[in-house]
Amino acid sequence: MKYVDEYRDAAGVKQLAELVRRKTTRPWNLMEVCGGQTNAIVRFGLDQLLPDEIRLIHGPGCPVCVTPIEIIDQALAIAHRPEVIFCSFGDMLRVPGSREDLFTAKSDGADVRMVYSPMDAIRLAQLNAEREVVFFAIGFETTAPAVAMAVVQAERLGLSNFSALISHVLVPPALRAVLGSPENVVQGFLAAGHVCTVMGTRQYEPIAREYGVPIVVTGFEPLDILQGVAMCVEQLEAGRAEVEIQYSRCVQPDGNPAALAQIDRVFRTVSRKWRGIGEIAESGWALREEFARFDAAARFGVEGIRAQEPAVCLAGAVLQGHKRPHECPAFGTACTPEHPLGAPMVSTEGACAAYYRYRRQS
Repeated sequence: MKYVDEYRDAAGVKQLAELVRRKTTRPWNLMEVCGGQTNAIVRFGLDQLLPDEIRLIHGPGCPVCVTPIEIIDQALAIAHRPEVIFCSFGDMLRVPGSREDLFTAKSDGADVRMVYSPMDAIRLAQLNAEREVVFFAIGFETTAPAVAMAVVQAERLGLSNFSALISHVLVPPALRAVLGSPENVVQGFLAAGHVCTVMGTRQYEPIAREYGVPIVVTGFEPLDILQGVAMCVEQLEAGRAEVEIQYSRCVQPDGNPAALAQIDRVFRTVSRKWRGIGEIAESGWALREEFARFDAAARFGVEGIRAQEPAVCLAGAVLQGHKRPHECPAFGTACTPEHPLGAPMVSTEGACAAYYRYRRQS
């Protein structure tokens, strides 16, 4: 028992797909929020097992994909400075900025290093007192507690050569942005299980009530996703709009109190720009005033850098569920994983990368 195989059981998948088929009496549009869910849906062909009335729409739940191009340009401007060691998660290194990505910067001599945790950057700062160590803090609520812990640790250690380029974004405001769009067709959500492991589900309850949409917090394996679809469809067919937890092996309604306390200590809520979508009010975090000295954007004076998305890239429409990846004219031609135009073609959680890998031929 590997705690994965049992959630990929073929017989269980068929049973849940049949359950959804029996429950469905009319068309429903469901959006899976997380890119990890999108990858699993495309990889295992889960949408193809569902009745034609169920349409799964890919949402803006890939943290790499929604990081705006201007933040990438800010990261590049910092990384090119000779005194800087720039630390990043590996999946950010290929995300294109206006002219290049961090891998290209590294090949040109920038000291760019892949790390697995912000605490790796703390250790580098301790070992390289003569250098400026910058951590690229991207992601949803899932990665924020570790970044907050690193900032607190930097303060405790008195590190003057550590800072973080903050680009954290929050899921609930993004759901409101989707639902508030004139083009919205979403009638129910499969919410991201890992985010809710940290944050809990309380923030989703007002959204479900206000917009009349069921929100089912769902895991990332085939059985998780199909059970989440079944729970969502059951609510829709019954005329209910509630928050339910499918991913109960990890998620509690009140989340992780220790992580939430750390986040509240270090971060404040701000408006944040999302790649391909634009600015969403109160949808991000920034450092509180007492930790402002660890703000890399301010330390290196790059806040004013602005950039425009390439017009040929339809990443914004894909991230909002208005387009499928293969409906972009650049898909698989001008835009490939080797030469991506947009972030959804880079990350393993990106819808474009998933379609390119698993459905390009079809």
